[in-house]
Amino acid sequence: MYYDSEGTVIYVGKAKNLKRRVSSYFNRTHESTRTNLLVRAIADMKYIVVPTEQDALNLENSMIKEYKPRYNVLLKDDKSYPWIVVTKEPFPRVFMTRKKVKEGGRYFGPYTDMASARTVLELIHELYPLRSCRHLITPESVEQGKGRLCLDYHIKRCGGPCVGKIGCEEYGAQIENVKKILRGDLAELLEYLHSEMMRLSSELRFEEAQTLKEKYQLVERYCSKSVIVSQTIGDIDVFGVYDDGGAEVFVNYMHVRRGAVVRSVTLEYRRRMDESVAQLLGYAMSEISRTLEVEFDKVLCAVPPDVEMPGVTFVVPQRGDKAKLLDVSERNARQHKIDMLNHMSKKNPEQRTQKLLERMKADFRLSELPRHIECFDNSNIQGTNPVASCVVFKDGKPSKKDYRHFNIKTVEGPDDFASMKEVLTRRYSRLVSEGQPLPQLIVVDGGKGQLSSAVEALDDMGLRGTIAVVGIAKRLEEIYFPGDSVPLYVDKNSESLRVVQQLRDEAHRFGITHHRNRRSKSQLVSELDSIKGIGQKTKEALLVHFKSLKRIKESDLDELASLVGPSRASIIYNAFHE
Repeated sequence: MYYDSEGTVIYVGKAKNLKRRVSSYFNRTHESTRTNLLVRAIADMKYIVVPTEQDALNLENSMIKEYKPRYNVLLKDDKSYPWIVVTKEPFPRVFMTRKKVKEGGRYFGPYTDMASARTVLELIHELYPLRSCRHLITPESVEQGKGRLCLDYHIKRCGGPCVGKIGCEEYGAQIENVKKILRGDLAELLEYLHSEMMRLSSELRFEEAQTLKEKYQLVERYCSKSVIVSQTIGDIDVFGVYDDGGAEVFVNYMHVRRGAVVRSVTLEYRRRMDESVAQLLGYAMSEISRTLEVEFDKVLCAVPPDVEMPGVTFVVPQRGDKAKLLDVSERNARQHKIDMLNHMSKKNPEQRTQKLLERMKADFRLSELPRHIECFDNSNIQGTNPVASCVVFKDGKPSKKDYRHFNIKTVEGPDDFASMKEVLTRRYSRLVSEGQPLPQLIVVDGGKGQLSSAVEALDDMGLRGTIAVVGIAKRLEEIYFPGDSVPLYVDKNSESLRVVQQLRDEAHRFGITHHRNRRSKSQLVSELDSIKGIGQKTKEALLVHFKSLKRIKESDLDELASLVGPSRASIIYNAFHE
């Protein structure tokens, strides 16, 4: 444990060789600024020796929770989970609780999802009429007639053990079936219900058989709600990690029993000292073991934790059902982050935007937040009707009123590089002359060639140091930086890349639409359009009558006059016969 000058615990760590670990902090300068700050703040240290790595992990976890050291990884969600308890009484009760009492009865769970716990309780109470009252009911109190039937008995929600309507043996048999449901032994319960139903039916006790049939169907419906993975996998625990390189790392745990996911929970950790995925996985396993009271036997994970756990087998699957199951867990972890961000954006949109911009600033090596981004794209078909588009994003969202089209004026033929240079020169020379605000980031659709043209344009205008510029190539979505021949491959799930892709796609859509409109107009132009004094209706009347421009040219003055009048006929005739 490292202490600062005020005696506050600022870091807790573990190692097989403490001397080597501690020395590593002080005998060199670290790449991480945070680690250097930690070393500078250390004034004293203490250590504790424990028998095994597992004990070290558990001790580290508990001390982090107690002291909340400034430089340790932080578990952001530390909550209690509900249990379902079967009380230790002659006529036990079954209910949900968050408080676990040592001698209170048999506890099942904990349940990471409150809805799942309620569903199990509803199934139990629909199957078996168990008492819910808190009265002390014993065989002696029943014999003395101290009990009194309540409303639950009359609506068939209780069997009436308080007045002897159901005996200890029969009530106990129901409780045993309840325990099977809570243990997940539904196959055994279904088999029992089916055999009893068939026995009653063969004895012509059809009403009782029908009651059991309804219970059998209830259990079947409950089974169908479970997420069935694979009957070949059996019992296993799964840890999927989603790490996009940021401060937050999400670890999903899935408890698989008899081929079905019976429990799932996602933990969110915040990095403080560049902790590795193996370290965070160790923390998560310790936390799950403590809060859910799970003993691990066989664990699926992408990377084994950095601690030895005797008796635990770690499997890193490459293909097959186990690899698919691990992928499901990792998707759950990723979805947890998406849900968290969506919730954050609804609750505090500005905070979500700020976080996104800070991530983009880090990913694209910017000196300031990219609140104003512009993206450019060229469109032409073999050099015809060349156009370019500029789309604008402000605070990570499209600002459509600032979109602009450009018709290429100085470039002949299909030259994307020269077109890019012309468009950027026209765009930013105008913004500068009008005193308009400049963007913090320019994105050009293309690789090194288009990026070089953009850099030339900014250099010519003296804006190179004012505006950052990057290029995005379509093939592998790689990001190019000026003067760097090696592209940056941003994580495919990164929000920074998502914004740049959205910019690029929007610029492409906007440019293609403008190019299509120009092309359509050019194809609809005829020689009649160039004749001054001839309107749209006259042109339509001529084309309907003569069918083609050639026949209009070949017609005489009288024929034209009979259709559009002598004045217009004279204009048209002279235009074609000068």
